[in-house]
Amino acid sequence: MAEQFPSLIILADDDPDDRLLFKDAVVEINNGIAMYSLQGGVELMAHLNDPTNPLPDLIFLDLNMPRKNGFECLEEIRNNERLKNLCIIIYSTSTQFKDILDTLNKGANLYFTKPYNFQDLVSRLKQVFALNWDELKPKVNIDKFVLSDGMGI
Repeated sequence: MAEQFPSLIILADDDPDDRLLFKDAVVEINNGIAMYSLQGGVELMAHLNDPTNPLPDLIFLDLNMPRKNGFECLEEIRNNERLKNLCIIIYSTSTQFKDILDTLNKGANLYFTKPYNFQDLVSRLKQVFALNWDELKPKVNIDKFVLSDGMGI
């Protein structure tokens, strides 16, 4: 069976270096994937709430952003009838169990800890793109929720 890739993804992250690294990793995996790279939660919500913009297959959402953080975006998305079924992947450096549990309870589909180097990011993104998203609806079991480099949570 051929690999299936998302056709459109969004990354919301306030760190420009993280956004560039992520974009480079996506291009290395499949340069046919369209990607919007947004600098924070305010920009993400403006983009998603504009009905002229197509909805993404996947949203990668950083937690710690100024003005509107990932927790606030997650709640806003899940409470919006048009957006509530979007697939949201938390993309964070945090390995705090409280953050993981809070995002799980707020309806995120997956928790993806930021890897330490480019090749690990490419490898982890390949894992994400290969997942069966029908199994990762909100309220998934915590054992299927965290994708990390093996660090304890």
